[in-house]
Amino acid sequence: MGTRCAARYLLTVASLVILISGCASTGQPSELEKKPYTERLETRINGGLRVSISVLSDAESESVYGVPLAKKGIQPVWIEVENNDDVAYWLLSPGLDPNFFPASEAAEAFAGAGGQTSPALSRHFAQLAFRNPIPPGNTVSGFVLTNRDEGVKMVELDLMASDQLKSFSAISHVPGFRADFHDRDIQNREFYTPGEVTNYTDDAAFRAALEALPCCVTNKKGTRHGDPLNLVIIGDSDVIFSSLVRRGWHMTEATYAGSIKKMMNSVLSGERYRYSPVSPLYLYERSQDIALQKARDNIHQRNHLRLWMSPMQYHGKPVWVGQISRDIGTRLTIHSPYLTTHKIDPDIDEALVALIEDVAYSQNLSKIGLAKGVGAATREAPRQNLTTDPYFTNGLRGVLIFDTTPTSLGDIGFLPWEGREGGMVNESIKRNQQ
Repeated sequence: MGTRCAARYLLTVASLVILISGCASTGQPSELEKKPYTERLETRINGGLRVSISVLSDAESESVYGVPLAKKGIQPVWIEVENNDDVAYWLLSPGLDPNFFPASEAAEAFAGAGGQTSPALSRHFAQLAFRNPIPPGNTVSGFVLTNRDEGVKMVELDLMASDQLKSFSAISHVPGFRADFHDRDIQNREFYTPGEVTNYTDDAAFRAALEALPCCVTNKKGTRHGDPLNLVIIGDSDVIFSSLVRRGWHMTEATYAGSIKKMMNSVLSGERYRYSPVSPLYLYERSQDIALQKARDNIHQRNHLRLWMSPMQYHGKPVWVGQISRDIGTRLTIHSPYLTTHKIDPDIDEALVALIEDVAYSQNLSKIGLAKGVGAATREAPRQNLTTDPYFTNGLRGVLIFDTTPTSLGDIGFLPWEGREGGMVNESIKRNQQ
C-alpha cells in the first residue's frame, strides 16, 4: 500500500471511529492541572486546534502512576487538546511512538504474585489515559505511554478528522538531565542583539558569507585549529531538532561526575550510551550551543555533531554552523583532561554525506547545497584535529535547509553552487577519493 493510500485508509478508519464514538466522554483528568509538569508545557496551535505537551520525569511518572514506570522503560507524555473546530478529531498514538504502551499493557507489567494485575491499578491506568475522540468545542487531556527517553523527547502528534489531518511537532525537555547546551535559550537567540544579526535574501551574498566562515573549530584560547566546520543547517529550531530526533539523534549529556561514571560503565559493559558527552570545541568565542549524536553498537562508535547559532539568517530563518564526524574507536591521549578521546574516521566527508542521506528521510529537508570554506586536505597530506587525529576532506561544507512543509525524497531541491544538481553530494566526495 502506497503512502498516500495508507494515509487515506487511516483517515477513513479514524473518521468512522469518530462517527461511531459520537459524543463520548472527554475524560479530562482535571486533578492533574496543578502538577509541576503542567508548568513546563510546550504549546502549539494549528487552526482551531491547540495542543499542549509535557513529558514526565522518572520521579513524576512514579508519583502519578504509583509504580516505577521508568524501570520498565515506560515514559508518560501528558497531552491536552483544545478543539475549537467544528469537527471531532482523533489522536493517533502511533504517531507519537509506534511502539506505545496501551494502559492495560503497562498495568500488566506490574502484575503481582501469580501474575495477577491489581484491578485498582488497572482502573487507575485507564483513568489516566488519553481518550478519543475530541469533540468540537471540547478539551481533552490525558497520558500516552511511550518508550523512555532522557534529556529531550521528540513529540509528534497527528490529529485526524473527516478529510482532515493536523500535525504538531515539539521537543519537550525531560527534567533531571544535564544537557550539553547548558540551558542556553536556543529558540530566542540570546546570543545576539537584533543589530548583530544579518538577514541574507540574496543567494550570492549568502554563499559568500558561508565561504568566509572560519575553516575549523578552535581550542578555548583560539590558538589552535581543530575539526573542520563542514556543516551549515538553516531553519527554525523546532523543525531542525525534531527532524534529527526523529532520525534517532539524541542530545549529549554535559560532562560531570555522573556522566563520566556512565561512560566508564558503558566501556566496561560494552553497551551503548545514547547520551555520552562530547568535548567542548569553540566558535564565536564559545563552546558548542548544542551537541547531538547517533549512537551505534557501543560507546566507541557514534556519529556526532556540534552546532553554533550564527549571527546570520537566511530569508528570516536562523543559520547554524557546525561540525560533524564519525567516532570509530577510543584511545589514550595527553590532549584531553580525561586522558582518553574518541578516534574519528579520517574520511570527514563520509560522515557529512551520511547525515544528509539520513535527514533526507525526515521529510523536512527541503534543499541541499555545498559551499567552499573548509579547504581541501588530501589522504596523502591530511590535517589534524585538536587531539591529533588525522582527517582528509574535499574542502566543502554541506548546507541543509529545513522547512515546516513536508518534502518527499523526490522533491528535495539542490542549490546550484558546488557540484552538479542531483548528484553533487556523492560527486563532491568522489573528487577527493579519486
